[in-house]
Amino acid sequence: MRLTGSCYCKAVRFTVTAYAPAPYLRCYCSICRKTAGGGGFAINLGAKADTLEVEGVEHITMFHARIDGQESSGERRFCARCGSALWVFDPAWPDYVHPFASAIDTALPEPPEAVHMMLGSKAPWVRVDARPGEACHDTYPPQSLEDWHRAHNLLDTE
Repeated sequence: MRLTGSCYCKAVRFTVTAYAPAPYLRCYCSICRKTAGGGGFAINLGAKADTLEVEGVEHITMFHARIDGQESSGERRFCARCGSALWVFDPAWPDYVHPFASAIDTALPEPPEAVHMMLGSKAPWVRVDARPGEACHDTYPPQSLEDWHRAHNLLDTE
């Protein structure tokens, strides 16, 4: 699915082809919550890195989070003008980029359910709005982004 996205001030605009476009996975970790999470969580999508096209690259800045005292290899991209979170890229998985659903302007498919992850590090003020039957995990869920999309017939293989 071809997606278009932008930051709040429109200094950065991008397109990318998503293989996993359903915004189902809500991450409550302190990194996502503090850098991109309205409501205490952030939602990442799965896309193919070689399809990412960016206008306004000069307005992008990058942040490496620290996990367990060490710098993460994940590169979190933000607009340097307005602070909008755009995507995460990790050189350990060079074929993929993970845009934040909040930066996407294209209408995304409505997921049939949400999966709530990293609840072990959510802020005490955050209310988890999980519906009956939705999976909740203190850490990472056992099912990958791709496997979840495949199981729900939402994987875009084009």
